[in-house]
Amino acid sequence: MTTKQIVIIAYASYLALLSFITFIAYGVDKSKAKKGKYRTKEKTLLLLSFLGGAFGGYPAMLIFRHKTKGEHWYFTVVNWLGLLIHIALMLCIIFVFKF
Repeated sequence: MTTKQIVIIAYASYLALLSFITFIAYGVDKSKAKKGKYRTKEKTLLLLSFLGGAFGGYPAMLIFRHKTKGEHWYFTVVNWLGLLIHIALMLCIIFVFKF
């Protein structure tokens, strides 16, 4: 296995794990919101999405109908920005960086 393959697998694994954690975090926060319990900070959800969890965060927003109202427009922006950044980074790893 080449170094490039190892980097691709490691990065994809990182994105998959963080996306799973982010998906769960959005779901748990929505559940807590319905029950009136202590909530996850918005900064935490946004950071998880931006750092690579947007692949789980954006679908979670749609599935749980969480943070999708007009006053939470920045959740959509951050999730899309995170998606674009991490897709671009993966494409750079695959096609641009030389290992």
